[in-house]
Amino acid sequence: MRNQIKINTPADIAQSRAAGKLAAEVLAMLVPHVKAGVTTDELDRLCNDYIVNVQKAVPANVGYHGFPKTVCASVNDVVCHGIPSGTPLKDGDIVNLDIAVIKDGWFGDTSRMYVVGEPTPEAQHLIKTTYDAMCAGIRVVKPGVTLGDIGHAIQSLAEKEGFSVVREYCGHGIGKVYHDEPQILHYGFPDQGMKLKAGMIFTVEPMLNAGKRHVKNMPDGWTVLTKDGSLSAQWEHMVAVTETGFEILTAWPDQIEGYSPIT
Repeated sequence: MRNQIKINTPADIAQSRAAGKLAAEVLAMLVPHVKAGVTTDELDRLCNDYIVNVQKAVPANVGYHGFPKTVCASVNDVVCHGIPSGTPLKDGDIVNLDIAVIKDGWFGDTSRMYVVGEPTPEAQHLIKTTYDAMCAGIRVVKPGVTLGDIGHAIQSLAEKEGFSVVREYCGHGIGKVYHDEPQILHYGFPDQGMKLKAGMIFTVEPMLNAGKRHVKNMPDGWTVLTKDGSLSAQWEHMVAVTETGFEILTAWPDQIEGYSPIT
């Protein structure tokens, strides 16, 4: 695997940054549209129109291994890869929207959480902890640290707050390939695994469950649910390893109240 890890040039990182910026802009565009009564199908159509007609980019998810939509829409106990549908969102729902675009051959991939109306205190705690766990994993990124260091930082914070880390899905290398090496596990032990080098680009995207970590797959071949029906949350950023630390390539163009930028 070590020989397969792409070390990107500054010019490569600039291309990746441009694609990441577009993906982040799609999620910001959706903010006023995520409300009670709207369907995830409607949100999907908004995303497709924005990517194709405004950004002049390509929706990366459409047709990817047969996925039928532009965005993955994961509501409440859906862990990931939810297929948009005609079911209206309702007050108290929590939603992860995961988007990927292609611009000039480079992939941008990011996701964030949205709440419909007023979430329960448990849901809000889960969402905030998942964000903090992602931040904890990203903040350790620099040349010389290991993949295990990232996973350990995420797992430690999540479990301290009483949540479990989904293990079946992970972050991934990204660039001109959508899902590439290395795999970024969201659990692990310090000082274990491959050491990071400047020029690597990958996603950090932990999925935390309010209950147990176990998941189940729906017959549609995509939708993943918590096995015990508990709530699940996820955030995702693309990260480049720099000479001294990290750069977020999918930085938000807006500010989410209560969520500080990662520094």
